[in-house]
Amino acid sequence: MLAAFSRFSPAQPLHHFFRAAGYKLRPPRPLPHTPAITPAQTEILARGEAALHQRATVLCERRFGSTPTIVLGGFVPDSTEQVFLLRGYLLRRGSVYYLNYPRGGFSPALICAQLDDLVTELNTLHGQQPVVFGVSFGAGLVLEWLRRSRAAHRSPSIGGVVLVSPVACAADIVVPGEAKASTLIGRALKPYLDSGATVGPEVIHRSRTIFAKIFEAGAQNRETIRSLLTAGELLQLRDRVLAAIKDLEPLGACERVDALRAMPPLSPWDTAGRLPLATAPALVLYAEKESAVIAVGSPTRTAFDSALQAIFPHGELKVVSGAPGGNAVQHASLIFHYFQFLPPVAAFYRSLKARKLPLAA
Repeated sequence: MLAAFSRFSPAQPLHHFFRAAGYKLRPPRPLPHTPAITPAQTEILARGEAALHQRATVLCERRFGSTPTIVLGGFVPDSTEQVFLLRGYLLRRGSVYYLNYPRGGFSPALICAQLDDLVTELNTLHGQQPVVFGVSFGAGLVLEWLRRSRAAHRSPSIGGVVLVSPVACAADIVVPGEAKASTLIGRALKPYLDSGATVGPEVIHRSRTIFAKIFEAGAQNRETIRSLLTAGELLQLRDRVLAAIKDLEPLGACERVDALRAMPPLSPWDTAGRLPLATAPALVLYAEKESAVIAVGSPTRTAFDSALQAIFPHGELKVVSGAPGGNAVQHASLIFHYFQFLPPVAAFYRSLKARKLPLAA
């Protein structure tokens, strides 16, 4: 009910009160998840395609619901902070699993193998089909995982896919051939993307500064923050986000960008039998103002705008907008524009429940 009314300001203080009270009684406490099924990861490691230091940390908050969620965040912050406010809603649907990328390395092959094993574990040991929830770069990793599964003639048994502000290839943030990146994030990542460029300490420092400024810019809107977070929560969240940015090692940053560079542009005109990527329900969300991150002519945005049904036959694309006269919704702003993102996400999860009823009958 609160999700349905959250687009109207009178419901927001009540929503904030219940959420803050709930977090005090049962604070967020993701615990390390020990995988019970690991053959896909073992194979990748045995073939030498990745090393242990490149493996993501999997954390879990367990609940009794039938629809678990697997979260993959963007470059920063960690998945646990990316959905800090949304987690309360997700936990009412079922357990939430967070994939937090390693600071000192990165391997898309190993991340995809971890997804394979975790989905198989939920399928076989718990009889559940999870929703895979990707944000920004994490959404690109979800698309890469589905692409690899399709190429291997496998169809993961998932309940749905949610992609928030997907960044799935380098051209999504830096237009090929442009001398100066047109997006803020593009300026941070272009030195990494330029072939033959040497990434020195000054480049690392500049990219960290840009990512930190983006977060701080959202945190400056005190009126919005008061309707979302307590002062203690904001301080805790800020410390964790800035720590994730500061602690990201140069090798880890470079390997994350290398992974993005290696991802092929999404194309709805794939004639090699690699589409659709999944037949499960899918929700693709873009913010009304993506210009700080996503470049004009983004291949991923173009593909979804022009032929979503070819990629996800049961997919839906929505643009998330703010209230009239309010601040425009920014790229992947699940914290500072939580009330705008919650209604479409809640509607999607309700639709999954409605689909299960006829199947159960």
